[in-house]
Amino acid sequence: MEIQTFYSNGKLLITGEYVVLDGAKALALPTKFGQKLVVKEGDNKIIKWTSYDSDGSVWFNDYILFEEVRNKTVRDTNSSVKNTLIEILHQAFIQNPTFLDKNGFEIETFLTFPRLWGLGTSSTLINSIGDWLQIDAFELLQKSFGGSGYDIACAKADSPIIYQLENEQPHYKPIHFNPSFKENIHFVYLNQKQSSKLAIANYMSKHHHVNAIISKINTISYEAIDCKEGKEFAKLMEKHEIIMSDVLELQTVKEKLFPDFKGVIKSLGAWGGDFVMAVSKENPKDYFIEKGYNIVLSYEEMIL
Repeated sequence: MEIQTFYSNGKLLITGEYVVLDGAKALALPTKFGQKLVVKEGDNKIIKWTSYDSDGSVWFNDYILFEEVRNKTVRDTNSSVKNTLIEILHQAFIQNPTFLDKNGFEIETFLTFPRLWGLGTSSTLINSIGDWLQIDAFELLQKSFGGSGYDIACAKADSPIIYQLENEQPHYKPIHFNPSFKENIHFVYLNQKQSSKLAIANYMSKHHHVNAIISKINTISYEAIDCKEGKEFAKLMEKHEIIMSDVLELQTVKEKLFPDFKGVIKSLGAWGGDFVMAVSKENPKDYFIEKGYNIVLSYEEMIL
């Protein structure tokens, strides 16, 4: 029996959150964590799907009929995961109808990070499905989930990238970003998953004066890449937070949760959830653990 295996990297968006949708240049980092997709032959025109979390527990297990994929049959409102999978696979079918000529599939996915971390459970899956079916993963994302596509670029990349949408087309290139001050950078999980879809909708309702700030964000992205000192990098991240706080009409995460933190805290991706980046002279682990945030990863532990 033929077994195919695909792997895609997780992602963190360091600069350009939200405004990347409007053409800003964003600094994005693939993570050491990701997701594996294993495809075996099956039968009865059925996809038997099992998804494993990083601790080995099954977080999704179901059967999807080829007919459901072909017709995009979304029935059971209780299983939003199944419905999402059907939507993704239906779009994949539009891009490559021949995959449903087979007898069936047994598909397993294996996360190497806890699912709730928000490092790209969907984007890693979409990229690997793209690799499996030899279709354009950016188009697959766009027509199923939406979003800027930076996460697909990270899924494919094995080094930091600068990412931009031009005329709604993804452009990205690998860059050299290996800060000498990386021991001053940590990533802290805020104990809550953030919905990218909702966050984007909120941004779209508020982004009337966004063009004026795109060039400012672009400058910050490029200056951050060239930074030689942690202090300078921290100042740029602080500046970025203030600009986005104005656009989103939201408090910064530091004002809201960590006003007494000695250093800079920067939101990554959707504001209000998932990971934030802390830049500080001292190791901030104890500070965050005392506040009840136990997942604090160093740059080395997190970034590919």
